[in-house]
Amino acid sequence: MKQLYIILPLALILSFMVGFQDREAMTESEAMKAQAEVEEQNKEIVRDFFKAIDERNTEKLMELLPIDFSLTSPDITEFTGRVKLVHFRDAFYESFPDASHTIDELIAEGDKVAVKLHINATHEAEYEGIPATGKKVTQYGMHIMRIVDGQIKEIWVFEDVLGLMQQLGMELKPKEGEK
Repeated sequence: MKQLYIILPLALILSFMVGFQDREAMTESEAMKAQAEVEEQNKEIVRDFFKAIDERNTEKLMELLPIDFSLTSPDITEFTGRVKLVHFRDAFYESFPDASHTIDELIAEGDKVAVKLHINATHEAEYEGIPATGKKVTQYGMHIMRIVDGQIKEIWVFEDVLGLMQQLGMELKPKEGEK
């Protein structure tokens, strides 16, 4: 009988501990599912962004970018403001009217989405002082985007501008007098 008094409380404690661990595991699992859901939503926002860029859908871009949006790139002057992005987009599409982005890979973690992509386009008007060549070009790039409250707050852009310029016929040479 004494053994029953010892075993019964131990069994109750053990079942309570297992139940508590199950609830803790469920809470952790629910948090992971919620995070995965947010990351998928962020990927969709990025897909919508590139679609709006290619379709020149300024209204959609205004929905996807906050007023204080910022873009940073080693190749492009850093700027703040979604209107500046629209001007940049328009200038690029004047030179490459058929440009289209292809997303090769999206990776989301937390509030950031990394994008591996390429742009196919035909050079039909002057670009960066280079007269139209009619050449079809491909530019590769990586973008990291930070999503805040369902909008793209920041973009860090890394694109192969040198490769694009070489496709347009530019050559990389050392400066005169330097070896």
